[in-house]
Amino acid sequence: MLAAILILYAAVLGFVLREFISRNRRSKITQEALATIEAERELLKQRHEDKEEDLKKRRKELEKEYEDSVIRARKEISIDRKKLSERLEALEKKADVLENKELELSKKQREFNEFKIKYEEKELQVEEMRAKEESILNKISRFSPKQAREEIMRRAEEECMADVKKNRVRILENARRSAQREAVEIIAQAIQRNAAEVTQEITVTSVSIPDEDMKGRIIGREGRNVRALESETGVSFIIDDTPGVITISSFDGVRREIAKRSLEILMKDGRIQPAKIEEVVKKVSEEMDEVLKEYGEEAAMDSGVTGLHDELIFLLGRLRYRTSYGQNVLEHSVSVAHLAGVMAEELELDVDFARRAGLLHDIGKAVDRDTQGTHSAIGARLAKKFGENQRVQNAIAAHHNDISVDTVEAILIQAADAISASRPGARSEQIGNYIKRMHALEDIAKSFKGVYEAYCISAGREIRVMVEPGEISDEGAADLAEECAKKIENELEYPGEIKVTVIRNLRTTGLAR
Repeated sequence: MLAAILILYAAVLGFVLREFISRNRRSKITQEALATIEAERELLKQRHEDKEEDLKKRRKELEKEYEDSVIRARKEISIDRKKLSERLEALEKKADVLENKELELSKKQREFNEFKIKYEEKELQVEEMRAKEESILNKISRFSPKQAREEIMRRAEEECMADVKKNRVRILENARRSAQREAVEIIAQAIQRNAAEVTQEITVTSVSIPDEDMKGRIIGREGRNVRALESETGVSFIIDDTPGVITISSFDGVRREIAKRSLEILMKDGRIQPAKIEEVVKKVSEEMDEVLKEYGEEAAMDSGVTGLHDELIFLLGRLRYRTSYGQNVLEHSVSVAHLAGVMAEELELDVDFARRAGLLHDIGKAVDRDTQGTHSAIGARLAKKFGENQRVQNAIAAHHNDISVDTVEAILIQAADAISASRPGARSEQIGNYIKRMHALEDIAKSFKGVYEAYCISAGREIRVMVEPGEISDEGAADLAEECAKKIENELEYPGEIKVTVIRNLRTTGLAR
């Protein structure tokens, strides 16, 4: 009986313990589930906050982009308005110029009509005088009418020739002054709008080095590094006792620039050896091609020239590292393009054609050191090869009078080239060539009969010729100036123009005793 009670008690106790344990386990699971749910809820809340933050940032970015685009659009509109205003001002100025020219033309027409009336009156007076002279000669001389008529014609011819010479000098002087005044206005306006920097011709480039030990590293063991540099770049490296400097020498400016950039990269990298040199030079050469193309595109854009072949753009970029008499050829070409365009606009010619031919007129200098022929002939061949029309080819080939010009714009290219080249300081010249040209000018002037002295002034821009007054008349002095100028044009080469001034000075002396 006791055993049964114990067993029953034990069973009850086990059931109670199992229920207790089961409840504790369910409570623990429930708490864990609640904790998990709470954690998930916090995570979702955090993600929601992060999304809101991202949306706020994106909204701010979009607002900023919108504001920037609005500002850019306003700037572009402002620039366009400014350009339009400038264009309107230019058109107004052009209209004023045309109106002034019309007034001047009307004035000249009136002067011509007045001159014509006076000429007709003079002609009547001459006829009357001729009739009177003929009558008088018939009365007082034994000349026959035929002989008298011949004598009168001879005298009239001599008088007319003297008058013609005087009028010729006067008309030529007036025409020269008028043409010079108009040319000066056009050229001055062109020069004012296009000023080029004074440059200096160089064939060497200096590279700064951090210390003297770097010279030894650049030279390398038994000179292998410097030989590799010279072989890869095609230039000469001058490494002497000059502190902190290495000199690169070559007539090819592009090669000098490649060598300079390669050397700077090698010094910065520190690994100076033949294999590395070859790798760096190759990489810099490829980068240099892009740089040259950028220079060419910038020059074309600055000149207002479009539609050029890619190879012509590249060759224009090469002119950035080419000089002629100390003047940078690319800057000179851009200047010629602007000058020719301005003069063509003033003369109402083809402005786009003038700018295009002006920009390309020296394109042959990009390859003239590697190709036979004059740079003008080489440039014409390149223009033909890369699709430029016949007019542009002719303007390039004729800008040094190697061939005859086909268009008026080609003459403007010659004038613009001379203006850009002869501007004071634009070009440097060796003193020996300068002295030879001075002597040649004086010898040409002294070769004419009646000249006893000639000397150059204004750095060879003018020559003054002294003549014997007993051998050269006033009219003959004007003829001598023209003949001397033509002989100088045919026999000498010179930048710009040379003024010939003939001086005839008659001095007489009397003694009072």
